[in-house]
Amino acid sequence: MTVDKVISSSDNPHVRQLIALREKRERDTTQRFLIEGYRELLRAIDAAVAIEQLFICPELFLGENEEVLIQKIRKSGATIISCSERVFHKISYRDRPDGLVAIAKTMNFTLHDLEEKLAGIASPLLVVAEAIEKPGNLGTILRSADGAGAHGVIICDRCTDIYNPNVVRASVGTLFTLPVIETSSQEVLQWLQKRQITILSAMPQAKQLYSEADMRSPVAIIVGAEQIGLSTLWKDSATIQVAIPMKGVADSLNVAMATTILLYEAARQRHDPL
Repeated sequence: MTVDKVISSSDNPHVRQLIALREKRERDTTQRFLIEGYRELLRAIDAAVAIEQLFICPELFLGENEEVLIQKIRKSGATIISCSERVFHKISYRDRPDGLVAIAKTMNFTLHDLEEKLAGIASPLLVVAEAIEKPGNLGTILRSADGAGAHGVIICDRCTDIYNPNVVRASVGTLFTLPVIETSSQEVLQWLQKRQITILSAMPQAKQLYSEADMRSPVAIIVGAEQIGLSTLWKDSATIQVAIPMKGVADSLNVAMATTILLYEAARQRHDPL
């Protein structure tokens, strides 16, 4: 396997750069982020994400056609850098790394980009996630949106950076398979209302069960922060309010679980094969 550089020292500037990109400030400043793992990188390169550098450690490969993936990434213009096992364990943020981590450019989709993606789709299914705090929840929402066939995810008033390494990991690379937009609640509310897209929110006090709501028309499923739920803006703007029945002492589900239930109900109503 041909590589462009070899790193054997933990003091190498590349190592310091990789570690710095774990922090949001560095990602925002450089407009770069980390992608670690075979599945994540495969989905990124298939989605034409701009990968600049790929760091590899063959001793940690799991035997999933890594060489084929590396060649695809090389052909995209990326530099391939080989690391010793000791160095790779330092740059990896996983407990059990698989020997692949890359630096890529952020994608920065806008509502205009989403509108272009929705052209020709008669009944779009969207997720609007307001102020989600935990990277694992946000990544799971992205994974569920991809699995249920949603056409886009809009992150409002972000508390968690979509390029957080744990979001990328929890999404299993589905961050790259559908448009993900970051904007303000006010801007996306106006955008939804202008396009007459139904705004569906899940709240424990709602009287209508989620399975009774019509999700076949253009619809945006609105979900809110883990502790406080949706803001007054979204509660007051909802076209439909629904509840997910709770039989125990808890009055609501984890936000990622609730989003998954609503998405798959929408897919069921649309007669999508699941």
